[in-house]
Amino acid sequence: MTAEEVTQRAAENKIRSWRGIYPDWQIAQAAQYLKMITPFEPTNVKLVNGKRVISYGCSSFGYDIRVANEFKIFSPATGQLTVIDPKAIDESAMIDYVGDTCVIPPNSFALARSVEYFRMPRNVVGLCLGKSTYARAGIITNFTPFEPGWEGHVTIEISNTTPLPAKIYAGDGIAQCLFIAGEEPEVSYDDRGGKYQSQTGITLAKV
Repeated sequence: MTAEEVTQRAAENKIRSWRGIYPDWQIAQAAQYLKMITPFEPTNVKLVNGKRVISYGCSSFGYDIRVANEFKIFSPATGQLTVIDPKAIDESAMIDYVGDTCVIPPNSFALARSVEYFRMPRNVVGLCLGKSTYARAGIITNFTPFEPGWEGHVTIEISNTTPLPAKIYAGDGIAQCLFIAGEEPEVSYDDRGGKYQSQTGITLAKV
């Protein structure tokens, strides 16, 4: 075993022995040695090329993920939409959009994805909460837990709860993730063949 491999193994063992919520240094080590977050930004970025952005990157006890520039916006414009069925999503009820900003119509909803790709360790669960900048503008994000053993891009559900159009900035922060480590479960998300394993891009509801 090479010196590099010894260092890698020691770092992995140290990370996996941690119990509790991940602080910034532990998030950074998990990103470096376990590739938990790719790409990884080690600092909390608030300025890009001299312009203010909605912050993203590592914070004291979490990681602020970015929203990519791909969106699916729900719209009745096709005239075919009668009901949203989570067991049979009708893609004709959505408009695909790619751009630096996305405007969500009043009281409407869009799907997006994270810039980052996650690989969750077997003993870590991720919980994601919306950022206050968007929440205070009536824009709500919803996430399900990042289960132990899951990997993929995060599909982001964005609701515009206001009576006005709402703007989302691609490449900016959209939500903060917290990582909590415990004992390894007997069966991980990967072990049971979870239906959203290794998802890329925006992934629609599956049954």
